[in-house]
Amino acid sequence: MITFKDVAVGYQNKAVLKNINFSLPSGSLTALAGPNGCGKTTLLRAAARQLPLLSGGITYGGKNLAAFGQKEFARTAAYMPQARNIPDITVEEMVRHGRFPHLGLMRHLTRRDYDLVEQALDKLGIAAWRDCRLANLSGGERQLVYLALVLAQESPVLLLDEPTTYLDITNQFKVMGLLQFLAAEGKTILVVLHDLAAALQYCQQIALLDQGQLAALVSPEQIYRQQLLRSILGVQVGRDQEGVYYLKPNTLG
Repeated sequence: MITFKDVAVGYQNKAVLKNINFSLPSGSLTALAGPNGCGKTTLLRAAARQLPLLSGGITYGGKNLAAFGQKEFARTAAYMPQARNIPDITVEEMVRHGRFPHLGLMRHLTRRDYDLVEQALDKLGIAAWRDCRLANLSGGERQLVYLALVLAQESPVLLLDEPTTYLDITNQFKVMGLLQFLAAEGKTILVVLHDLAAALQYCQQIALLDQGQLAALVSPEQIYRQQLLRSILGVQVGRDQEGVYYLKPNTLG
């Protein structure tokens, strides 16, 4: 479980978010959503220890974020940022980096480590790319590699910032379905998503951020029934006969 208690976070001692309080149970898939600039990435970075808190605390399984050692935290939570440097290595070498928090000083991979790397490549359907250089891949292809690295890390918590960026529609569905499956297996997943239709369709709950606060932590059904996105994002949520959510312009007022 991840718990945010009276969290304030921002830059140069100026808070972007204040008084953030919510908990994520194990085995849940939660989207961080809201207008541009509302603090979604900022909060995710704070949860990933990439940005210090201004006040309050974040705990993982009751243990304060500040109490974790670097490798211990990496074994607890895997973080995938929006952008990163592109090292001159192969796809397989990149995915092997996910095993580093579990290795000793000499970083010798065991048979189990190699097996987990192989499983991650297979789950994302990229095993055929193992010898390709990262720099020679498209943005969408690299995104799948980074996701494979996160899976290979085998952490119970996943913190993902826009994981479907650059992906074609087929791979967007594939990745969101995979996240849903991983949550059902017990992983706790917090994901920043601009694609609200995907968030509503795949996530169990949505943390809506607005005007520096947590506006609501609700299920897709509650968002649909109460039309909570009308005031926050100026859109309405519809649902077709097959239960698929969609967005349409706000026609009120």
